[in-house]
Amino acid sequence: MVNLIAEKATIEYDSEKINVEKIIDAIKNSGYSVSTSKLDLYIEGMTCAACSARVEKALNKVEGVQKANVNLATNKATIEFNEGEVTAEELIKTVEKTGYKAKKIEQIKEEDENTKKDKEIQNLKRLFIISLILSLPLFSAMFFHMAGMETILGNGYFQLILATPVQFIIGYRFYKGAYHSLKGGGANMDVLVAIGTSAAYFYSLYNVLVGIPHYYFESSAVIITLILLGKMLEAIAKGKTSEAIKKLIGLQAKTARVIRNGEEQDIPVEEVVEGDVVIVRPGEKIPVDGKIIEGNSSVDESMLTGESIPVDKRKGDEVVGSTINKHGTFKFTATKVGKDTVLAQIIKLVEEAQGSKAPVQRLADKISGVFVPTVVSISIITFIAWYLVTGNFTNALISSVAVLVIACPCALGLATPTAIMVGTGKGAENGILIKGGEYLEKAHSIDTIVFDKTGTITKGEPEVTDIISFAKDEDTVLTLAASAEKGSEHPLGEAIVKRAKEKEIEFKEIENFEAIPGKGIQAVIEGKTIYVGNRKLMIEKDIEIDNIEQDISKLEQEGKTAMLVSVSDKVIGIIAVADTIKEGSKEAIQQLRDMGVEIYMLTGDNQRTANAIAKEVGIKNVIAEVLPENKAEKIEELRNQGKRVGMVGDGINDAPALTIADVGFAIGTGTDIAMEAADITLMKGNLKDIVASIELSRKTMRTIKQNLFWAFAYNTAGIPLAAFGFLSPMIAGAAMALSSVSVVSNSLRLKRYRV
Repeated sequence: MVNLIAEKATIEYDSEKINVEKIIDAIKNSGYSVSTSKLDLYIEGMTCAACSARVEKALNKVEGVQKANVNLATNKATIEFNEGEVTAEELIKTVEKTGYKAKKIEQIKEEDENTKKDKEIQNLKRLFIISLILSLPLFSAMFFHMAGMETILGNGYFQLILATPVQFIIGYRFYKGAYHSLKGGGANMDVLVAIGTSAAYFYSLYNVLVGIPHYYFESSAVIITLILLGKMLEAIAKGKTSEAIKKLIGLQAKTARVIRNGEEQDIPVEEVVEGDVVIVRPGEKIPVDGKIIEGNSSVDESMLTGESIPVDKRKGDEVVGSTINKHGTFKFTATKVGKDTVLAQIIKLVEEAQGSKAPVQRLADKISGVFVPTVVSISIITFIAWYLVTGNFTNALISSVAVLVIACPCALGLATPTAIMVGTGKGAENGILIKGGEYLEKAHSIDTIVFDKTGTITKGEPEVTDIISFAKDEDTVLTLAASAEKGSEHPLGEAIVKRAKEKEIEFKEIENFEAIPGKGIQAVIEGKTIYVGNRKLMIEKDIEIDNIEQDISKLEQEGKTAMLVSVSDKVIGIIAVADTIKEGSKEAIQQLRDMGVEIYMLTGDNQRTANAIAKEVGIKNVIAEVLPENKAEKIEELRNQGKRVGMVGDGINDAPALTIADVGFAIGTGTDIAMEAADITLMKGNLKDIVASIELSRKTMRTIKQNLFWAFAYNTAGIPLAAFGFLSPMIAGAAMALSSVSVVSNSLRLKRYRV
């Protein structure tokens, strides 16, 4: 049964003959979609890429889960699922079965999450210091023994006393992690560390008990100490990758001054509701989004746009929460509060981007999933081979332990997400909002960019430049055109209305109004049919324009849009409207050309006008006279030619084209719909940020490739060296610890990038 009103389908089916996925496919094949729910979980206990890979695999196996993505760098899982098949509680249980703890993100406040991270760092510092104090005498004993000096440090029982707390109290975290990992049906870094250090410890214990003076307590203790050091440095570095989110959260106002029951009250910003009247005084942060109803001021919107010059605000203007009121006092009505404010949406967008995966990470994920079992196998083979060839149990053990310790998949797991986190965070700090790792990756390979004209290359605020009258005086032409256009929301129509208001012309009543997309408008005034529009409209309505073609062409060659005004099927005048080029447009387009990017301009304007604007900014490829509904088709045509296309737009009619492009860039000063459809939003509205976006993408991808190269190279070189006996377990432990730190540190270099 399908209920049209509730938009729900209830299906009884034989589970032996068909599954839910096939039912969903049938619905999709009939042209509809099935809505999915989204769940964000915070996962505790993941230590390496093998952990995140296993949790992700387990979640993706659950029936009803469309897609699960687990991010090691943020310890978060994002799951899309069908509510009818599986619940959030069942998904949490799935995570717990793999040996980890999971909580819904909304149950954990941002402060709690940061506190947890701080506590983890403090705990690691404390354990590292204790482990170092206990391990140093063991490490020193090795040198005294090599120098032929016998001290108490070389005594087996003394070493046993020092090594035992390191192995089982400080190293308990590795045993616990290994137990949960194996219980969950997989193996992670903890398994490698636990097996490797236990082998060295218990072999040394056996030698103490039977009286053989060869001990390797220093190996097990120093390995644990070095790994703790690596984990501590890694935790500190990972904390720095999410600084952008902390900065954005820090921008939020804490209180608001509202009028309730005729009195002013200071309340927490969380308690502000839509419709509240809020008072803001000079120097205060605007608490939520709203519309000014009384007073005027200038507002510092740099946190939103990056522009340091304050913006003048007066009655009727919109204000954004967390921007700073500079001078006047004003009242405004709250229109968006809580999660709906612009800043909250930006924070959500950045969080989702930082938790997303780039396609380049798939290879690392696949390797991480099979890495630990492979390493354990190599370790066992190494032990057997050494023992069979040399007959020396000690050398065989040392080499096999070194293999276990050197081969940690942590660096592989952190290579991509840390760079994505820093890259998207850096973009957000500079007014470039990137929806996810996929788009950050795609942006670097763009070879073609298509610009919408109005509001993108131009300011989108056209002005009337010429009025040519053929039958009556100019004021009559302007009066009829402005009266007809009063109901229009098109920028060209608004320019005509604005000029009429400036001249204090009295508007005439219109009997009906109809917008004709891509062509103009039709209205009836005093019983006469008025058309205001382009050539296409006049030709369509069989209105003669041959005798005025010369006037139209002259205006178009000057880069102006000629609006023809007809009354009773006769053109009575032309109103020319021109849109000025945005500051920085020409420089941005030149910079993109210098980067090897092919530039197109897409517009509904006629070819002559479009060519004039394109020539002014240095664009050679012009696609003109395109109706709004055909913009997406033009983008598809370019993609079919093998081009990787970026589309830049700001209007509602650009949304389909933004969606269909490889990467859609929305001008943040445009509409919410364009921003929703786009992959990258430029909050400042400056085209130079497209150049910055592509450069940021290229630098991020270069960093990811460096990280993956070193992570792969490290393991590729390290495992054979350890297997052939060229690495002691202690050196292997140090190298393993430093590999993760080096990858995160390399990602943090992106923070130095200046947009």
